[in-house]
Amino acid sequence: MLLLPLRSPRLASLVLPLLCTLVPGGVVQAMPSTLGPVIGHALLCRSQLDNRYFHDYLSTAFGPAYKREGGAWWFKAEGAALWGVEVKEFMVSDDSNELVFIAAVMDATPLELEQGIRTAYGIRFKPVDATAFSLRVSNPGSTIAYVNDKSKIYCAKFKPQPVR
Repeated sequence: MLLLPLRSPRLASLVLPLLCTLVPGGVVQAMPSTLGPVIGHALLCRSQLDNRYFHDYLSTAFGPAYKREGGAWWFKAEGAALWGVEVKEFMVSDDSNELVFIAAVMDATPLELEQGIRTAYGIRFKPVDATAFSLRVSNPGSTIAYVNDKSKIYCAKFKPQPVR
């Protein structure tokens, strides 16, 4: 790849659109540096859940949702990773759901995902029962579940009641 020193704003304005045409779709998007602190902490139930905020964040980071299904907006997560594990998709609740939630489908088994989270934050997940595909829940309330050959991690809470 050709790297040019773009010291001049005029030169940058001429060269960058050209470089964008070399990428399919003409869009260059890098994974946001705030993905771990913002989305990762929400998935671990370590921050407030606000579906509108997360919808806007994911739309800015990954483009518009590719579908709306099951009470959620679905986002492709190309190039995203959390805790050393590739993220395939993010889901954020829409307003039709009684819960506010954020979820991610990860390209790892639940045990591999749990190990990545434990290494990063020391958070442990306990199996709900003794079955082979048991849900795994952390003390803050985050849940890891099997989804075919991948895992899904999510945090879900009931919507706050309006103040009277």
